[in-house]
Amino acid sequence: MQVKAHRNEPRPRIGGRHSASTLLALAGLLAFAHPAPSLAAPSLAAGDAARGAKVYQDCMICHSLDQNEIGPRHRDVFGRKAGSVAGYTYSAALKASSIVWDETTLDKWLTDPAALVPGTKMMYSVDDAQDRADVIAFLKAARGGPGAAAGAK
Repeated sequence: MQVKAHRNEPRPRIGGRHSASTLLALAGLLAFAHPAPSLAAPSLAAGDAARGAKVYQDCMICHSLDQNEIGPRHRDVFGRKAGSVAGYTYSAALKASSIVWDETTLDKWLTDPAALVPGTKMMYSVDDAQDRADVIAFLKAARGGPGAAAGAK
């Protein structure tokens, strides 16, 4: 796994790399083969929570399910308003956002946090769609349990 930074430092990434020519060829193929975009919500890859637990280990540099660390705790993230975990100091941008975490918002966040919420402190992303889906499935499965009470760190 590689991590992608969003500040002025080098950008390591989680997921594979593609050459520019491969991406251009893929874009051309998709433009030809894909119907016009619909107004329906984008479909997300099906996630594997067990694999997501392994991918989440990279996230544990900053996060934990049950304790605020460099980043806020993640248990019970689904349905929670962004910037609302007690005891964690969020960026003003994230606190002011109206985001409620679900599969779609988490996918957008993990794809590019700074694009979703300019001014956020989060500077890493997960490039691979399947890795994102797996982490999201893991977080969805991590509801309730230890640390879920409001008084958890």
